[in-house]
Amino acid sequence: MAYFVLKYLHILGAITLLGTGAGIAFFMLMAHLSKDAAFIARTAGVVVLADYLFTASAVIAQPVTGVLLLLETGLGFDEGWVIASLILYGVAGAFWLPVVWMQTRMRDLARTAVATGGALPPDYFRLFRLWFAFGFPGFGAVAIILWLMIAKPAL
Repeated sequence: MAYFVLKYLHILGAITLLGTGAGIAFFMLMAHLSKDAAFIARTAGVVVLADYLFTASAVIAQPVTGVLLLLETGLGFDEGWVIASLILYGVAGAFWLPVVWMQTRMRDLARTAVATGGALPPDYFRLFRLWFAFGFPGFGAVAIILWLMIAKPAL
């Protein structure tokens, strides 16, 4: 019974990471394409909150449930797919942490533009380009981890 509860929580965490990541990317892109600073500010505010509530929770739950699953099943930390997953988890984190900061900064820049009645500053657009570029390796790493979890290939 413990195994299935752990597996369920682990899969739920993976779904949360991928689903929240995809949703955040979509909504931020749509807001950006609108070029409406007020819409961007509101959307980025919700996105930052979602990252703190959902993504951060899953980021903590994944390694905890993963380690407990390894212990429960008797699999070792020296399995190739486990090692690859952990490395990719580090890659995902290395791209996710700056993205959260970028989203927060873009939100603040958009809020300032709305408050002052000005245009979005060049810094906003620079950060958006970085945010967009960082999303691919971060999201891609999580997608590959999911495949490794399912396939458990001999590496």
